Amino acid sequence: MKVLVLFIVTLWSFYSDSAHCTAASSCSHSPAQWCSSLESAIECGVLKQCLETNVTRSSRGAAAPAVQLELYYESLCGGCRHFLTQMLYPTWIMLADILNVTLVPYGNAKETSEGQKYVYTCQHGPEECLGNMIETCVLHMSDSAFQVINCMESAADVIKAAEPCVALYSPALSWDSVMSCVKGDLGNQLMHQNALKTQSLKPPHTYVPWITINGEHTDELENKAMSYLYPLVCSMYKGPTAPEACGASKKTRRFRSYCPKE
Repeated sequence: MKVLVLFIVTLWSFYSDSAHCTAASSCSHSPAQWCSSLESAIECGVLKQCLETNVTRSSRGAAAPAVQLELYYESLCGGCRHFLTQMLYPTWIMLADILNVTLVPYGNAKETSEGQKYVYTCQHGPEECLGNMIETCVLHMSDSAFQVINCMESAADVIKAAEPCVALYSPALSWDSVMSCVKGDLGNQLMHQNALKTQSLKPPHTYVPWITINGEHTDELENKAMSYLYPLVCSMYKGPTAPEACGASKKTRRFRSYCPKE
């Protein structure tokens, strides 16, 4: 309760700040309701602040195990980018205390070995292999990896956005260290682990984005996740009390866009 009160006070300050007058003026909700649903957080321009308070709540521990979602994707797949940025990331922001997300950038890539190293061929060419590798290294090196990757995948050019996205969301991580990972043995081995994880999927993946929830993948579960992930996560959480954000009505965006395995 103290965290919620402090957060509301913070939001009041945010609302009154003239630098944010444009975003706040279009908000039709009271400050106490800004984080009550995904729609209100977007309308009031406070997704980042809602994430921060949810992370605080998460650190205190949930009443039951969080829902475990794994996303198998590739960096330049249009359907993957859309799902990650428009569905998964906003849902994680609002439900961070009950949703754990694992990102596996590999998708429909192919791995071959040359001596002691692995070589990768990607569905959308060398640029995608580079994007996959950058995101893999960021996942290994940064606690803010999801924010960085969402920033990259939201941009018109995923690769060109990588360096400024790292600087913005993970300022303690130098770009040189990221590229050292990308070009070195560490990145090569990390990508090999992504390959092994993807190749061990049961059933084997036939397209991306490929989603597992609590270790399970079915066509029905994939369709539900792609259509209305937010209420799906709320319904699958087994705790005695769901987060307040699960109680509000939520609009969903339905879409179907995949990169089939060749």
